[in-house]
Amino acid sequence: MNLEQIKKNKKNKKRNRLILRTVILAVLVGAVVFALYNNFQGDNTTYEEGDKAPDFKLKQINKNNELETVQLSELKGKGVMLNFWGTWCKPCEDEMPYMQKLYPEYKQKGIEIVAVSLDNTETVVDRFIDKYDLTFPIPHDTTEEVRDLYDIGPIPSTVFINPDGVIEERVLGALTLDKLEGYLQDIQPEQ
Repeated sequence: MNLEQIKKNKKNKKRNRLILRTVILAVLVGAVVFALYNNFQGDNTTYEEGDKAPDFKLKQINKNNELETVQLSELKGKGVMLNFWGTWCKPCEDEMPYMQKLYPEYKQKGIEIVAVSLDNTETVVDRFIDKYDLTFPIPHDTTEEVRDLYDIGPIPSTVFINPDGVIEERVLGALTLDKLEGYLQDIQPEQ
């Protein structure tokens, strides 16, 4: 190898390192810009206990309920159990009979149970409603907009909202009959 080739090889190596470093820097800058954009995009508020529950409106699935849609703000003055579930979720299925058992009694006491379905299609939910003879409102969150609004991760998850529209409790996981009844008593309107 002559001197000219050695210089040329060094020059190529320097250029290649510069290109590689520039590409890495561009990727890092792009990642930072993307992260910042996503963090400032929209409302990233997480609603916790003590916060006013955000309003939503969803189409109702069950045919035997008088409401065509469910809108949280229309339930003001009532305690609301807002349950997020899916037909594929075994713990969700386990707690449904408890919810149905308590619903007639607590509806008379001013509490509404709203079970937001996260299923892809209404057909499977219709069959599930028929199987368990569910009578409480079951709206369908097809876009997962309400799930995101309430920052719901794993299901079942339940948000208990008092008659003033304030979140009293957030519960992750299936509820037993006793625990469910205790939470419902906590959000019962004053008589």
